[in-house]
Amino acid sequence: MIELTSKQRKLLEKAAHHLEPLVIVGQNGVTPSLTERVDGQLKAHELIKVKFNEFKEEKRPLTEQLAQDCRAVLVRIIGNIAILYRESEDKEKRQFQKALEKAAKA
Repeated sequence: MIELTSKQRKLLEKAAHHLEPLVIVGQNGVTPSLTERVDGQLKAHELIKVKFNEFKEEKRPLTEQLAQDCRAVLVRIIGNIAILYRESEDKEKRQFQKALEKAAKA
């Protein structure tokens, strides 16, 4: 798992601002099927939002575990929405690589 600098986090936060949550944590919590869904969405989009309708008090440890299970990085939790990032395995589909490299050098 990669470590993000504060500049890289800000860049990803800004990019995620307009995104709608693709995964919603409901009454069943973080199940294996929800983890698979998050993994699939990260594979398709690199940067996603996960909304907590339930388990709001446990959102930080649940999100950290979800990120670890999906080999992703927790960018930030804002309210009841978590932003997750995982670089695409396909080099041609990487949307944020150059911007993140530039932010890391700045």
